[in-house]
Amino acid sequence: MNDVKAIVEALIFVSDLPLSIDKIREVLGEEVEKKEIAEALATIREEYKTRAGGLFLKEIAGGYQFRTGEKAAPWIKKMKAIKPLSLSPAAMETLAVVVYRQPIMKSEIEQVRGVDVSGVLKGLLEKNLVRMVGRKDVPGRPIIYGTTRKFLEVFNLRDLSDLPSLKEIEG
Repeated sequence: MNDVKAIVEALIFVSDLPLSIDKIREVLGEEVEKKEIAEALATIREEYKTRAGGLFLKEIAGGYQFRTGEKAAPWIKKMKAIKPLSLSPAAMETLAVVVYRQPIMKSEIEQVRGVDVSGVLKGLLEKNLVRMVGRKDVPGRPIIYGTTRKFLEVFNLRDLSDLPSLKEIEG
């Protein structure tokens, strides 16, 4: 395949979700090695960085996605009439508990927060920041919660290891 870099760039451009190297290879076929795709991604990232334009390539949520720079944010918000995702302090606290203690049951979240989290948890589920990951094998089979890929996208994280540790937060 001649122009892997151009094809990879186009695939990422048209994708609504971050594209993993495996997904790109699935589209391109077995004749293109993962190493070649990774090299194309590195080249694309460097070209956009050197150009210093309004876009850049970011590794996020297990894949790659074009993002807009901070300088363009006010104009993009104005054009798209985008209201930024807002979370109440209670939602942020609940989300933090889920993030740092996942997989976690609702009763465990309530134990940490000291209040009922039913409404807040429902809101986080509706915003697709939290998901049901399964059920605990105990009487009543309570639901276990964890974060989503959208959580990683919204908070600009490659994966959960990008989060600061609890010791870093306390310091």
